[in-house]
This record gives sequence, structure tokens and C-alpha cells, in this order.
Amino acid sequence: MLEEKETVWTSWNGNIQHPYKNLTIVTTEEELQRVVKDSDKVRFYGNKQSSADICAGVSTLIDLNQYNKILNYEDHKRQITVQAGIKLKDLLEAIEEKGWCIPCLPDINTVTLGGALATGTHGTSGKILADYVTACRLVTADGQITVVQEGSELLDALRVSIGVLGIISVVTIQCEEAYTLHLKEAPEKDHVWLSSIKKDLKHYDFLRILWLPHTGMGYVIKGKKISENTPINENLGPKYLKHRRTASKILYKYSHRLPWITYLANNILYQAFFRSKKEHKGNLYQATVTKSRGSTLELAEWTIALDKFPQVFEELKKEINSWNNNAFIHIPMDIRFIYKDNSWLSYAYGQDTVTMGCVSRNAATADSYEAFHTIERIFLKYGGRPHWAKRFKAKDQEMNKLYPKWNDFKNLRQKMDPTNKFLNNYLTKLFNEG
Repeated sequence: MLEEKETVWTSWNGNIQHPYKNLTIVTTEEELQRVVKDSDKVRFYGNKQSSADICAGVSTLIDLNQYNKILNYEDHKRQITVQAGIKLKDLLEAIEEKGWCIPCLPDINTVTLGGALATGTHGTSGKILADYVTACRLVTADGQITVVQEGSELLDALRVSIGVLGIISVVTIQCEEAYTLHLKEAPEKDHVWLSSIKKDLKHYDFLRILWLPHTGMGYVIKGKKISENTPINENLGPKYLKHRRTASKILYKYSHRLPWITYLANNILYQAFFRSKKEHKGNLYQATVTKSRGSTLELAEWTIALDKFPQVFEELKKEINSWNNNAFIHIPMDIRFIYKDNSWLSYAYGQDTVTMGCVSRNAATADSYEAFHTIERIFLKYGGRPHWAKRFKAKDQEMNKLYPKWNDFKNLRQKMDPTNKFLNNYLTKLFNEG
């Protein structure tokens, strides 16, 4: 279905807007091929939840939300093949019914699979989501189909490609047998959880830390695999914990004008919502994935080699605790762990990695949120890599230092898309193709 009118594409937060002329809501691979072949410039999107300006900004757009069918199960291999526009919610519920799982899940389920793969979306205590791709079909710039199989160097380049090598059409995902996690959650002082990271990664099957800036505390979530029938002493905490988002929105309302308010807000939120100990069990999807996210968030996320994280953390903590810096950071900062892989633009390429999220609860004023600038400066100093779907300022010159395969990827991109069909202004600057 094709719209031909000049209108405005708007991101989920409303803070990225671009006019466009043509919009195709694709339902078949043939439609996808035709639009790509006939377009001079084209970008594509799913649920518009990127904080980076990667989804629009050209005259022709493709909406992948209706391109969402499950195409095949291979039971003996525990593999599922789907169209790339499928929501993670639908994918995960389908494999859950088969008694399967993907061993490392992101914390939301509302994004499309194609977008999640293209931007290196990840969970914790496993590999990035894209690393579980075993094969895919790619619509290239000339509208043709390239089939990419596991073991191909092209798949290593394609797994995380920000949609600049083509449009991934169909994906085969390798799953594993589902398992049950026994999770315990509790606050810990910074020096305790920080010194225990490597030990906890070896002992637990799931580790996630919600760091609480300006409080000296982290809220630590640890999980062990158990038999589904193992009894536990379930404790989900007080019922009022469900109101944390509402309380955060109220407490941070004026923090962009008076950043020091964040210090008080964080300590109030810690006392009210992060002091309870909790215990529960469930499969990975049930136990760890948030089923929704408010559109009041703007996000940055940076990654760093596991061995460098303690030094980066101490410098960041010292910097933001200084009253000479306006980088008062809203809580929580989500700390997760990714195991090394071979995907060229993966944050974990060649190294076990720690990721650290930074959130602003005021999306409309995120451009002036000093924390985004501070965290980027410190992580870049130590070789940190930014999340492709979130906020950062670094461009080609910095990326060349951070990613060993950056120039190889750029050369491949130029070969596969010589007319820059898949670049918008943001991506043109990122790859220095202007």
C-alpha cells in the first residue's frame, strides 16, 4: 500500500521529525524489493523507538510493521524463521510455546526484530540478539535478494549494520531449550557489587545491576537456572513499587532547569523503591523482560571492555558527584554484560563487555541533558562504544579508533550501496560520506 503525499514522520518521543513523500506499508518480500529498486533514497522503520536519527530523513519510507509473519519452525534444530517486521513480543511468545528460548533478551518487547538486530540490541549475561541469527535474506540496493548463511563473512558484517547494507527481509534465529531462572534482587553498596562482578558472572546465569547515581548504591539482580518445579520463597515486594515511573516523572519534572534537584529525587526514589529485597522465578522472558516502556524516555548507552569498567565507573561516579558538573543523572543506570562475538559493528566485537545505560526522564529537554555529554566523554576516553539506536555525538573519526573492522565495513557498504541509497543525513555524517 503506497501513500503519496508530503507529510511528517515522527519518532516515538516526538523529538525526531522528518518530512517524506512516499510511504509503503509492505506485506510481502516482492513489495519490499520493488520499493527499494525504484527508490533513489529509502529508509525503513518498525516501532520508531530509536533515540538516534536512523529511521527516516529521506523522501521514501518503508513501514515494516505488517511484514511480521512466522514462516517456519525446524524443530530438530530449534530454529524459527520469520519476517523481519515481527515484534519481539510475538516472536518470543511463539518460541515460548515451543518450549524454546533465546538465551539473551533485551529489556523491552515492543521493537521489531529487524530494528533490534540492525542496532545491536542486547540483554545481559549472553551475547547480543543478532548473534543468534543463523541465516537471513537481504534485499540489496538493486532490489535483488542475497541469501546469507552462517559461516559467511558477510553475516558477520550484516548482523549489526544499522540498515546500510540493505534491508534484512527474512531471519532464521537459533533458539535453545527453555529454562527457569531463580532471581534474587537487593540493594548493595557500590564497592560491594563493583568488586564482585567477575565472581558473580561466573557463579550466576543472569546478572544485572541498576545503578543509582548520587546514592552510593546499586540494585543488583542475580539469577540461577533451576528446575521448573523447584520451590522458592516468592517475595515480589510492596505493591506500591509499581508506581515508580509515575513518581520519577513527578520528581524529575523540573530537573532540566535545576539539575541539583536530581540529587534529592534520586535519594527519595532509592528510599521508596530500591530498598526492598525481592525473590521470584520464571523463564527468561517472563522474569526479565519489561512489557512496555513509556515514551517520556530518552536514552544513551555506552559499552566498555569488562576489564576497564571499574576504572570507567569510578571516574564517572567522581565526575557526576562533583557539584561543579551539571551532569546529575536520573536513575537507574542499567548495567548489563555481553560476551564477545565476531560481528563487525557489535559492541562486544572481540571483547567481553559491560554496557551502561543513561536515561533522561524529560524527552523534550534531552538535548540539554548534561549527563549524555559527560558519559560520552568519559567512555570515549577509555575506548567505549556507543549503542547504535541511542544518543551519541561521535562520528567516523572516533569509530575508526573504536571498531577494528570499521574501515572494512565502510568499504563493504560502498560496494553494496554505491549510490548511498540507504543513507540519510545522520548516517551520511556518521560514515563521513558527505
